[in-house]
Amino acid sequence: MKNNYSLSKIAPVLFGFFIMGVVDLTGTAINYVKVDFALNDTTANLLSLSCFFWFLVLSVPTGFLMNRIGRKNTVLASFLFTLTGLLLPFVNYNFLFSILAFTLIGIGNTMIQVALNPLVSNVVSKKKLTGALTMGQFIKSLSSWLGPNVAAWLAGTTLGWKYVFPVFAAVTLLAALWLWLAPVREDEREKKAVSFLSTFSLLKDTRILLLFIGILILVGVDVGMNATLPKYLMEKCPDVTSVPEADRLKSYFYFIVRAIGAFAGGILLMKIPERKFYAASALLSLAGLVLILFCSSLWSILGCVALFALGYSNLFAIVFAKALKHVPEKANEVSSLLIVGVSGGILALLLGAASDLFGTQWAAVLILAIAWLYIVWLIKLINSLK
Repeated sequence: MKNNYSLSKIAPVLFGFFIMGVVDLTGTAINYVKVDFALNDTTANLLSLSCFFWFLVLSVPTGFLMNRIGRKNTVLASFLFTLTGLLLPFVNYNFLFSILAFTLIGIGNTMIQVALNPLVSNVVSKKKLTGALTMGQFIKSLSSWLGPNVAAWLAGTTLGWKYVFPVFAAVTLLAALWLWLAPVREDEREKKAVSFLSTFSLLKDTRILLLFIGILILVGVDVGMNATLPKYLMEKCPDVTSVPEADRLKSYFYFIVRAIGAFAGGILLMKIPERKFYAASALLSLAGLVLILFCSSLWSILGCVALFALGYSNLFAIVFAKALKHVPEKANEVSSLLIVGVSGGILALLLGAASDLFGTQWAAVLILAIAWLYIVWLIKLINSLK
């Protein structure tokens, strides 16, 4: 397909990653909802189940929809679900409506993650795909950083933290209008009949299977860190006494560091081989996670969190791009399959149960560190993929 790559096409597509970052409001909401409705960790973490469950059941059907109506229209439909979900807590704030809100946000985020990543390939060249996806993760990280900060600021006003939802709803509406007006064209050959069988048959390829498990772990650890870190800080550090304060610290030392790492990675990946970048990043993150377990002071913990975040920032994009380039003729099916892996966010429910069982958030962080060993093991596969 011949395509003239231009800013008018690239910018609105990449801005879609900002709306993709809305899913990270889950971790922020878990901590506020827990306090507002006097819930234990297990019950509060049901928000993550209501959101990430849909990646498990709707990713492949979204692939079917994408092949029927196109990638751009599927992203636009995802904005509609996200917008509706963001308005619900503003209409009626209770635990049930919070569950319903994150159900719709989860459905919308499933659709956008399935369709947006391959849509990027319609506006950038193949050689720049990994860098573009990494830049998209940078934009997503900015959204993830803004969420807890805006919520924390609103929590200190008469409005309350839940007004973060209409703020993001307005941005989602603007993003939808921008993409709708963007001159993004797709090759009709990309709209072809697929099936559950053709999609899941990709798992017969051992490399795709291992990359799929990698996505499961990456997302599970990310969502787990997002939900656990504020509670861990309040447990370990006497100076951190409130959810807004802990959430604000998380936003700077986790999300803003990830944004910086993703921005730098988007540039460096144009020059450094992906396999070397992946290995260094995976090991750096492992060091950060392990050290968190043995640190006791606030600044040492936050330093280790920043270390983990810096390493994490480019791994999702590298794994995703490796899979897309491994089977480029089945990009839609690969994207659908890998986004099923985003259901790994359900891991947060296990972390909540572990912290309730042992009476400490340390148990949750230990599980994250153990899970991360798979990402380190995956270095060998990444090195073997050309």
